[in-house]
Amino acid sequence: MTIFNKFMRIRNFMRPYNGAGSFVVLAKRTFSNGAFDYDLVVIGGGSGGLACAKEAVNQGVRVAVLDYVTPSPQGTKWGLGGTCVNVGCIPKKLMHQAAILGESIHEAVAYGWQVPALDQIKINWTALTESVQNHIKSVNWVTRVDLRDKKIEYINGLGAFKDPHTVVATMKNGSKKELTARNVVIAVGGRPHYPDIPGAMEYCISSDDIFSLGHPPGKTLVIGAGYIGLECAGFLNSLGYPATVLIRSVPLRGFDQQMASMVTNEMEMKGVQFHHKAIPVSVEKLETGQLKAKWLNTETQKESEDVFDTVLMATGRYALTKQLNLDAAGVSTLSTNGKIVADTEQTNVPHVYAVGDVLEGRPELTPVAIHAGRLLARRMFAGGNQQMDYENVATTIFTPLEYGCVGLSEDTAVQRFGADNLEIYHAYYKPTEFFIPQRNIRNCYLKAVALREAPQRILGLHFVGPVAGEVIQGFAAAVKCGITMEQLMNTVGIHPTVAEEFTRLNITKRSGKDPNPASCCS
Repeated sequence: MTIFNKFMRIRNFMRPYNGAGSFVVLAKRTFSNGAFDYDLVVIGGGSGGLACAKEAVNQGVRVAVLDYVTPSPQGTKWGLGGTCVNVGCIPKKLMHQAAILGESIHEAVAYGWQVPALDQIKINWTALTESVQNHIKSVNWVTRVDLRDKKIEYINGLGAFKDPHTVVATMKNGSKKELTARNVVIAVGGRPHYPDIPGAMEYCISSDDIFSLGHPPGKTLVIGAGYIGLECAGFLNSLGYPATVLIRSVPLRGFDQQMASMVTNEMEMKGVQFHHKAIPVSVEKLETGQLKAKWLNTETQKESEDVFDTVLMATGRYALTKQLNLDAAGVSTLSTNGKIVADTEQTNVPHVYAVGDVLEGRPELTPVAIHAGRLLARRMFAGGNQQMDYENVATTIFTPLEYGCVGLSEDTAVQRFGADNLEIYHAYYKPTEFFIPQRNIRNCYLKAVALREAPQRILGLHFVGPVAGEVIQGFAAAVKCGITMEQLMNTVGIHPTVAEEFTRLNITKRSGKDPNPASCCS
């Protein structure tokens, strides 16, 4: 009877794993730790690495996560969770929200709210940064508790390869700990790049520092006009700290350039100053404690200078691969900028993988890293075969007037398909909330990039306006499913919303008709 009971228990346990592939997975689960300390070691405690580790441990394997933050040139450091939680998406969105709230106080007067002394409304920088950092620390704590509860070993050490299956963690006190692993996932992300000019490392800050800066930033120069630079300049200016931006080539490189111009036009109208074709030359600290920055116009060769309280570098990011000793692991698939080339997240070494911002040619977005990490863990330990789809990933730039998009830009679509094979539907619109305070609507604009041939499959959707991220998220699923202009036009919108403007699109650029709205309800 005992033998029969054991047989039935084994039979019931095996039932979910019918099939040869699943049997291999069971064998991995049962016999995986023969010669290794762990089935999986993840180097990097950011969103992608943590998602991969959690999914892996759900499959019954033993996992360790290594994470260590090297302080920024200005000495800023933070806890577990990676860029997004500590110095990226989360604090950025909170600062953006603080800026929106400040502007809303002024607009409230037009709606009948009695707000005394509008000219006295100002931000308390210390209170803001303390609130933001308190939230971040709470997320750090929850993340550590979650790892503990899931029995994932967390090691606060800087990881590097000793050989293909051995990772050495260098601890804060200098001691070292060796771990052997059947599989290794590299998820170290990246850090801000500093240009090689006098004073950059000594006196400038970056997005690593701004969200915990111990004093009000004051008049700020932002060097770089990618999404990080524009977002920082946007919320700083709205919080009352004058912002100037140096643009080397074009704003928001890689994004639709018509929409990028809408974003920067709105920022200029709000008071942000832009210097085009400008590269930094030097940053010098004055006796007053202020910083004198010099820059060069690459077209006119004219050099300019001004004095600022803060200079923020936003000239791109670099992957943290040099510290990994990848040669010892045999990983050789690196791009010229140090990122890992791995089409399916698998490097040239079969058991070494990479996810997140460290990958070459992949969107540097938190949800991308999370989804890729989970799918990778399922392929490694659960017999999964689904690959990460990096096409048609939606994103939003949280500038004062937000920009959300999914799919191809008009520029890229023209390159791929040719202008004659495309139809661009576009429109300006008037958010209902803007009417009473008489907010500027000149840059509230959207467009759909579609194939010209019926049924006109949509290749890209672009939206500049309030709550752009909330608007574009739902449409991203539709684009993923292959939505056409015919289907979009036959969708009934929710009125009055800004999202419904996509369902009202009917004017093409080719027609030459006026895309400005005639009325709001017809």
